[in-house]
Amino acid sequence: MKRRERAVRDCADDTAFSPFGARSTGISAVDGASRLDELTKAAGFEFHLFSVFPRGDRTAFLENKLISNWPQSLVNLYEEADLFYCSKLVAVMKRTIIPVFCEEGPFGGNAANQENRRLNTMFQMHGLTHTFAFALHDADLKQYIFAFSGTRAMPSREEATALLYGCMELLDTLPSDEKPEDRPSESLTRREIECLRWSAAGKSSDEIAIILDLSSHTVVGYLKSAMRKLDSVNRMQAVARAFRYRLL
Repeated sequence: MKRRERAVRDCADDTAFSPFGARSTGISAVDGASRLDELTKAAGFEFHLFSVFPRGDRTAFLENKLISNWPQSLVNLYEEADLFYCSKLVAVMKRTIIPVFCEEGPFGGNAANQENRRLNTMFQMHGLTHTFAFALHDADLKQYIFAFSGTRAMPSREEATALLYGCMELLDTLPSDEKPEDRPSESLTRREIECLRWSAAGKSSDEIAIILDLSSHTVVGYLKSAMRKLDSVNRMQAVARAFRYRLL
């Protein structure tokens, strides 16, 4: 009983520690933008960008951008340039988990061509001279980018820590905007996931049955059920989709 009371008390203390409360309460996207404005000004920057970390099948700037106060003309230009996914900033952030500070053209590409120079000039004209950025992931392991731009010098360690933690709190309280395709239509059972995991390891139904102490017929039933829930035509496709949904 004492252990249980201590656990409840510790949980309550954790909730009280966060100014936003528990994740389940959530805040609206408008409140999120307002909070990001506050963090930006407190850190001495003028502009912010909160986006999904671009991936191979999702590269366009606008489909990744979530919250930003960039001038609309700059947003339009950057979308047309289609350089976000291959920008210097994203390239650097793929190689480190430490926040980065860029002074020269972080949103442009590596090519020294006229388009890049024009783009970098536009960013400087709008006041996005220096950029401090870092990547964070949420409880679902989705990765995001927070980038703060302006004319100020590199933040101190204390300033950077405060901004990083503020963004962690913000990310933890924003409502999930997961699309239906980000999760299977039905939740898989523990046994279905176990059978898929062993199937991914190359085990046959008979071998999985021995490992899990089940009948082969039962294992086949679990795998068929998993394939149905994952809208797959065979085990290989079911395993691939299970990995995509981070079930394995």
